[in-house]
Amino acid sequence: MPERRVALLAMQPWALPDLFPPDLLNRLRALVRLPSDTALTSFQTVEATAALRDVDVLVTGWGCPRIDDAVLAAAPRLGAVIHAAGSVKGHVDPVVFARGIAVSSAAQANAVPVAEYTVAALVFGAKRVLSRAHWFAHDRTAGDWRSGADTGLYRRTVGVIGASRTGRLVLDRLRSYDVRLLLADPYLTAQQARALGAELVDTDELCRRADLVSLHAPALPQTRHLLDARRLALLRDGAVLINTGRGSLVDTAALTAHCVTGRIEAVLDVTDPEPLPIDHPLLRLPNVLVTPHLAGSQGHELRRVGEFAVAEVGRLVRGEPLLGTIHSADLHRIA
Repeated sequence: MPERRVALLAMQPWALPDLFPPDLLNRLRALVRLPSDTALTSFQTVEATAALRDVDVLVTGWGCPRIDDAVLAAAPRLGAVIHAAGSVKGHVDPVVFARGIAVSSAAQANAVPVAEYTVAALVFGAKRVLSRAHWFAHDRTAGDWRSGADTGLYRRTVGVIGASRTGRLVLDRLRSYDVRLLLADPYLTAQQARALGAELVDTDELCRRADLVSLHAPALPQTRHLLDARRLALLRDGAVLINTGRGSLVDTAALTAHCVTGRIEAVLDVTDPEPLPIDHPLLRLPNVLVTPHLAGSQGHELRRVGEFAVAEVGRLVRGEPLLGTIHSADLHRIA
């Protein structure tokens, strides 16, 4: 019988208990040899250097130190990095791919709660929950809350920018709603968009036509301020902007100017800068909801990510294709 592969955990300690509760750690131990249940937070210590000599698989998570040339020199047997979180850009150096080491991410599992949050925000946004709740709490004399002729998600037009993992999950969930779907993504064809249930349009047309806009593009130099002052001005009066992607996708100053007038509403789980200064106008406006980057996996949801990673280790051990494989050629366009 071949010797079992050796795995090490590398992430911040806060993530470990929820990602890998005892039963999941036992499942991992059944697949690989796990010398320690403690996660490495640095690859520079004497203990880490000694452990890296024998490691075949690194199971990483949020806060994993960067895996670079020095780490690879200390880990000659390393054959796979299984990331129990989303993006690998922060800790996997391109040299890892150059060495032919398999890299996998649980981004698909982490995208599920983001999609759920987004759909909830779209439903609440279409209902004008923010402004109506403010009216109910502060100024009930200013009109009748029932006179919302422009409310509700039924047969509205929802624009999704970015067919990322989360974007696709959002599109899939919105199929059960009676809405029109627009999709802007430079890497998709019209036929591929139709397969996702959406009409492919460019970003300008999406901004002009959509009642609600949801952002799911990666943070890249070419996507910085994707929604700038010009594109925000294309949004129709009463439009709702949802950002669960990256804060840098939106020009915060331009968005603030539009929201201050009450012309559009926004639900922002990510901002630029993040967090916003405590006195920022967006934190006080009745038509804006800012949440502290909580749409992704938290608490109970972290187990889903851990389960994906353990299953991925199982596929690796059995010689099966990895479901979360990250290719070096895709690094330039993923989050």
